[in-house]
Order: sequence, then structure tokens, then C-alpha cells
Amino acid sequence: MTTFQLILLLFLVVCAVSVSFSKNLLNSVLIYMSYSLIMSILWVCLESPDLAITEAAVGAGVTSILFFATLKKIQAIRIEKEEKKKEADLHE
Repeated sequence: MTTFQLILLLFLVVCAVSVSFSKNLLNSVLIYMSYSLIMSILWVCLESPDLAITEAAVGAGVTSILFFATLKKIQAIRIEKEEKKKEADLHE
């Protein structure tokens, strides 16, 4: 195993642990995206490009978009205008 692969494995473990300790749902989804992208790079290093493309497309792509849509639907991601209005109301 090369040093590059060991560093990627370390990042993979860090992502897996940090997503479970993250309290913000948006951060959890972003960390999950990072996990999927690192895993797809590892699949390329292991000479399995078909799995790498699938991991990148499904893991980092489609699943993350569905998570973002779900967070928006449950209003975990607020529209910036609403947040700015609330901040302006607090400062008055």
C-alpha cells in the first residue's frame, strides 16, 4: 500500500467518525459527500474504475442531492433572506 492510499484511508476514518459526532445535519451531508469522494478515489487506486464511477455518481451525487432536498423540505436549510431578516430584527 502506498503512502497516498494510507492517507486516504486515514481521511476515510476521520470522515466516518466525524459524521457521527456532527450535530448539524448540513455538515453531516457534506462530510458524507467527502466520504464518498474519498472512497471513489480509493476504488480507482484499487483498479476498479466501475465501482469508482458508481460511488461518485450515486454516493456523492444522487444521494447527496436527495439529502439536500430532504433538508430543504424539513426546513433544516433556511432561505438566506429569512435568516438575514431575523438577524436584522435582533439588531433593532
